[in-house]
Amino acid sequence: MRVLQPAEWSKPRGFSHGVAFDGPGKWIVLAGQTGGENGEYQPDMAAQVGTALKRIVKLLGEAGAGPEHIVRLTWYLTSRSEYEAAGGGIGAAWKETLGRNFPPSTLLYIDGLVDQRAKVEIEVTAFVPGA
Repeated sequence: MRVLQPAEWSKPRGFSHGVAFDGPGKWIVLAGQTGGENGEYQPDMAAQVGTALKRIVKLLGEAGAGPEHIVRLTWYLTSRSEYEAAGGGIGAAWKETLGRNFPPSTLLYIDGLVDQRAKVEIEVTAFVPGA
C-alpha cells in the first residue's frame, strides 16, 4: 500500500489523504462499530471511541487482518464539542489500538445514532494484499 502525499501539500495529522495498492488481495468491509459493549456505553466520547476501535481490531483479526490493513475510516459523531474536548483520550485510544497507522478518514457530525447512548460509530474498509 502506498500513501498518496503530494510533495507540495502539508502532511495531515491523524489520517492520510489517500492510499493506492496494486495486485490481488482480500477486501474487508466492517459495519459501523459503536462504543458500546454488551449493551453498555461509557458516558464519555474518548471511552466510546476506544471501545469502537477495539471492536474494529477484533473484527479485523477474525478476517486475518490488522490495523495496518485499514484503507478507509468513516466516523459518525454526535457532538463536535465532545469530540474536540476528548482529543487527548481519543489519541491515546488510537495509539493503543491502531498504532501509527493513519488511513484516509472522513468525520461527519450527525444528529444521532440508532442507540441514543452512542456518541460515535466508525465504518472500516480494509485490504489485505495477496501473497
